[in-house]
Amino acid sequence: MGVVRNEHERLFEAPAEAVGALLDRLSAEDDPLFPAPQWAPMTFDRPLGVGATGGHGPVRYAVTEYEPGRRVRFALTPPGEGFHELTVEPRGEGRCLVRHVLETRQRGLDFLLWPTAVRPVHDSMMEELFDNIERVVAGGCARPVCWSPRLRLLNRLWWPRPRTVEVPPEARLLRDSIERPGYQDAYRMDMRAGLPRDPGAWTGVLRDAFPVIAREGGELLMDVNTAGLTARASILVDGRHVTLSTAVRADTRCARLYWGVVRRAHPFMARMMLRRVHRGLCLAAPTAGDRAAAAPRSSVSAPSHLVSG
Repeated sequence: MGVVRNEHERLFEAPAEAVGALLDRLSAEDDPLFPAPQWAPMTFDRPLGVGATGGHGPVRYAVTEYEPGRRVRFALTPPGEGFHELTVEPRGEGRCLVRHVLETRQRGLDFLLWPTAVRPVHDSMMEELFDNIERVVAGGCARPVCWSPRLRLLNRLWWPRPRTVEVPPEARLLRDSIERPGYQDAYRMDMRAGLPRDPGAWTGVLRDAFPVIAREGGELLMDVNTAGLTARASILVDGRHVTLSTAVRADTRCARLYWGVVRRAHPFMARMMLRRVHRGLCLAAPTAGDRAAAAPRSSVSAPSHLVSG
């Protein structure tokens, strides 16, 4: 086993109090620092403070030390072993240094994964976090992080997959559109800060090839009839999720034969298309720093933490 220590730091032309106030909003719904939605957001089971447990993506940790406006330390939870820590240090009037330290013990495949995949992603996320601080305190970022082809590949490979769920009760347009459907399915992904809440922005899931026939609240209904099938697709966007649901009825012999073949590929294609559009919209969304810089001061005066159960 070996110990890895990784450090990042950047000097900012801003008072430590101002940057420390941003640090206190880590994991909040209006988190201005963590590089989401481009990466999985940092979430905890309670507001930022000692005892909060959570993490980002597959990385799990708990808050073990917290000095508001100055420092927060996270201990990796088993099977991880180690910690990571963010600190804000005053460096004279109107200046401060922000430092991130990661120390972890490697074992098994970690010796291969750390240099090839984990470290490039970690290094980019930390520099993107510093870029977000700069966007807020300076009104822009002079030299933002640029992803390498390898980083883009890793981001694509690690992007979450849609979950299979029941057709949600809120998908009323879909439920009312086909009487006695012979087939229904639904796939869901988590919404992230910065993603559009307008279901019309998600029609690319079906490559905009089918007409929109109804819309109500956060649900949009599309006519996906083909080869004699009576079929509808629903895109439902609520505060927490985006759900793609399908209902199909085959009334003729030709339609039943066609659906018998297509049905095998449909779940794979539906999940793939939802994941592709989810990732595309996340990569195109404003950064956390840009969202915070554009928000009215009154709307960011107090942290509102995103809690995942």
